Amino acid sequence: MNWTERRERLRAIVAGPRCIYPASVYDGISARIATELGFEAMMFAGSVGSFSVLAAPDLCVLTLTEFADQAYRINRAGSLPLCVDADHGYGNALSVKRTVEELETAGVSALTIEDTLLPAPFGGSGAELIAIDEGVGKMRAALAGRQDNSLIVVGRTGAIGITGVDDTIARLRAYEAAGVDMLFMSGLKTRAQLDAVSAAVKRPIFLGGVPDDMMDLDYLSARNVRVCLQGHQSFWGGVQGVYDTLKALRDGAKPAALQNIAPAELQKTVLRQADYGRWSKEFLGGA
Repeated sequence: MNWTERRERLRAIVAGPRCIYPASVYDGISARIATELGFEAMMFAGSVGSFSVLAAPDLCVLTLTEFADQAYRINRAGSLPLCVDADHGYGNALSVKRTVEELETAGVSALTIEDTLLPAPFGGSGAELIAIDEGVGKMRAALAGRQDNSLIVVGRTGAIGITGVDDTIARLRAYEAAGVDMLFMSGLKTRAQLDAVSAAVKRPIFLGGVPDDMMDLDYLSARNVRVCLQGHQSFWGGVQGVYDTLKALRDGAKPAALQNIAPAELQKTVLRQADYGRWSKEFLGGA
């Protein structure tokens, strides 16, 4: 498991001319499937971390240790570069520095640090942002926490849906000046918004979910977008599959009659059964 090699692969994508859609993953099996299907990279979101580890909503109740542990499990099973959403860095700038250290050790290839005020403060109403200066401090701390320079540090803001395009540009320019490798925006609604931001910044862009009419790789690539998320339907598709299977069994269906069960060959592929068979022969003297 050469983490630097994976990070360099992702850096080559970011330095290239085209945008990619990473696979949204949440455990070792989903990481294996992403590899099998030919994705270039994976994404493990903070929200999906809360869903998969705690079965809780995305309210910043997941800890850094829990998130890093799950990221390591994904990396250990998978072989693609893993991008992660490190939320607000689990605290102030000092916590951000430790967050980068832990996630780098867990093998991630890129991580985002955002400027949203998290967790939600007492008496708060709606999403709030920290001051730009505090955001810059967090980005500088993230860069200081990085030991492997191939790790991609991404400055993130959701300002476009809170304070507008001008403040978004001001924040991203400040994070760019602090030295981050990429710039992440969430909450984009229109091409005009992306056009304005992409014309104002120099670093490659990483996008959260965008409307369907913006899911055009040629358009995104021309706006210096190099990574764009497609949401996290893979997690919820898995939830629906488990629900349907258990409900059918509870309602009296026979196991052999169940639909949409992974066939034996797919099971063997994602479990690397051939590798384990070969290792058994080599190390255990099996037939």
